[in-house]
Amino acid sequence: MSKPVILTGLRANNDLTIGNYFGALLPMIDMATTKSNEYQINLFVPDLHSFTTPVDHRTLHEQIMHNLRLFVASGLPLDNADIHIYRQSYIPAHSELTWILDCFTGMGEMGRMTQFKDKSSKLSEDRISVGLFNYPVLMAADILLYGASYVPVGEDQTQHLEFTRDIAARLNNQFKAEFPEGLFTVPEAVAKQHAFFGKDQGLRIKDLADPTKKMSKSDETGKGVIFLGDEPSAAAKKIMGATTDSLGSVHYDKINQPGVTNLLDMLALLQHRGVKEVASEWEGNERYGDLKKAVAAEVETFLADFQARLATISDDAILQKLETSEQVMNETARRTLLRAQQAVGLRSL
Repeated sequence: MSKPVILTGLRANNDLTIGNYFGALLPMIDMATTKSNEYQINLFVPDLHSFTTPVDHRTLHEQIMHNLRLFVASGLPLDNADIHIYRQSYIPAHSELTWILDCFTGMGEMGRMTQFKDKSSKLSEDRISVGLFNYPVLMAADILLYGASYVPVGEDQTQHLEFTRDIAARLNNQFKAEFPEGLFTVPEAVAKQHAFFGKDQGLRIKDLADPTKKMSKSDETGKGVIFLGDEPSAAAKKIMGATTDSLGSVHYDKINQPGVTNLLDMLALLQHRGVKEVASEWEGNERYGDLKKAVAAEVETFLADFQARLATISDDAILQKLETSEQVMNETARRTLLRAQQAVGLRSL
């Protein structure tokens, strides 16, 4: 590969919310398009990761395709040769390298992962899979196969990135005689990742019913979450029912008025304006209903337009891009896997 690699994953399953759209989809697409002149962009679908916790396997394949359509409808270009879109499970080297890395990974290392502790605490013991426990090793393989230096990760994934750096350095040191230049490229440290991508991820949309927490698909009532597939009119009704407060005056105050502040953040995102400008226009307004109506109208228009774009997306174009990218990625991944196999004695040097 002639260019340094930026690697990140596209969600394989789960419904996407309007919060995912503004907080993840758009920033990812903007990063890919603006940096593709200088970097190779690897956007992979982590479909093997998608069932580390229980899912409906009957709908998994269609959900993967649906989410790819969502990314394309959000502006992901299919005609950029430096942006590669590929499915993890279509590159066998991901699974094969994971096994090699497993054999150099300690149980204690995996047991200390906070993501495993958090997710496993929500499952009964017989539903906690080895895959959930082993997730960071597969993530390390995802990164190391392509020599990726930059991997944008959220706070919940920083431990996994540090593990990737640790396992790469460990094998580089153990097999430095065979590969003095290094068996793997060690990705940059978290601090450098934040400096490269920017730690400030911008506005985050909160739950409409409980604006002290982020908007999440795990909301069982559905009242606090707007999905990209919601009927526009139904989404508008959710906005009208959003939790505010009893203070009776609009102020941008995340601590004392989180519900009102969330509505202002949403309005700024939907209107593509600065939040300070929007907040100043509404400052001191005593009619929360007017603010809700303004946000509801923007949400309804946004969803109607987005769903119209989504309906025009061609699966054939997506599949063609996947096939082209997967050929390139298989070649790169096989070369890295061969080096790892040679290092551990499975193949001759």
